[in-house]
Amino acid sequence: MGYHLREGFRSIFTHGLMSFAAVCMILACLIIMGSFSLVAINIDNTLGRYEAENEFIAYIDETLAEDEARALQSKLEAIPNVSSVTFMTAGEALERYTERYTDSETRELFDGMDDSVLRHRYRIHVDDLEQMGETVRQVEAVSGVAKVQWEQAISDGFVALRNVASAVAFILIAMLLVISLFIIANTIKLATFHRREEIAIMKMCGATNWFVRWPFVIEGVILGVLGALVSFFLLWGIYASIYNAVVASGALTLFNLVMFQSVAWPLLGIFTLAGVVIGAGGSVFAIRKFLQV
Repeated sequence: MGYHLREGFRSIFTHGLMSFAAVCMILACLIIMGSFSLVAINIDNTLGRYEAENEFIAYIDETLAEDEARALQSKLEAIPNVSSVTFMTAGEALERYTERYTDSETRELFDGMDDSVLRHRYRIHVDDLEQMGETVRQVEAVSGVAKVQWEQAISDGFVALRNVASAVAFILIAMLLVISLFIIANTIKLATFHRREEIAIMKMCGATNWFVRWPFVIEGVILGVLGALVSFFLLWGIYASIYNAVVASGALTLFNLVMFQSVAWPLLGIFTLAGVVIGAGGSVFAIRKFLQV
């Protein structure tokens, strides 16, 4: 193993230009994959914010008094998938309804209106939007709930959009990983081409395939980790610049961007693992042709 490590490190400096090219290719591929990953994370985070704002209304039977209506809160909170329950009296509902109208003439129409024309109600948020339909059915089954109002098309649209965004991001990242392996394999193959005679001599002297492979694998792992670290910090700088520009423009009211620090450690682990896989995998694929002596 000491021999393999020495040969792996020596090869990096002996073939400095090709090592630099391999690191640049790994860097470019990881920055592209990392960019798609950050886009997917931010899309999921933004959709999650809008999902959290999505709610449905449970109207209470008009025969129940306010105290009886409030007593239903514990039953509603006990339903699985319910994250929060907010009680609203008929008077509060009427006040909120009249606030929609800004002109004085329209608002005068509601002056003196008895709040008994409306019902007490609960605003209910859920944890998982995909299970909202089942949650609505359980709320409707609670004694004292007259009816439930919810926008099924909106909730289903959010679920579909999130699933499509996740699937597209996963497919793109997988495709980029395969492309990266192909590019790195060809880059390392060019570096290996100049050492084909050395490999042939080692094979004729009785060296096993893996004895020949290990220095190339170690070299690929070192280059992969180096490319991963450089691309990680470069992507951090690019993302921080974009984040600051978005904050300065005030667009955070529309897009709920995550701070890079919140995903830095998982992303660093993924970058390092991807660098190892790309470097080692590319080396294994690149050298197999030259092992056929």
